Amino acid sequence: MSFASVRIVTDDLDGLVTFYENLTGQRAERPAPVFAQFGGTGAVLAIASTATVAMLGGALVPATNRSVFIEFEVADVDGDFARLQPAPEDVVLAPTTMPWGNRSALVRDPDGNVVNLFSRPTTAESEH
Repeated sequence: MSFASVRIVTDDLDGLVTFYENLTGQRAERPAPVFAQFGGTGAVLAIASTATVAMLGGALVPATNRSVFIEFEVADVDGDFARLQPAPEDVVLAPTTMPWGNRSALVRDPDGNVVNLFSRPTTAESEH
């Protein structure tokens, strides 16, 4: 078995695609009008319209996540956070160095999902 992706189901496909295109700096693959995905090293982020899960009888409800967040390892947490210019109500955690050494910033995407931009400490930082 191999891990394939994490999929966000949404009523605002274009809004989420635009957010993640701005976040990742890459264009989404759009194999169908109701589906988009972002490939990369280690994982795939898929975004799908609620039309793709209509036959599941409401098992998936958009914009209701309160237990999972999506993480992106980045080179410059502060720079990426500044570039995104999140609205104050979308900032969960401004860029902060965590007790374990990672630098993190947490923001909400247009559906309210929490997104963690993080970088690991460099060897020089972790030696101090």
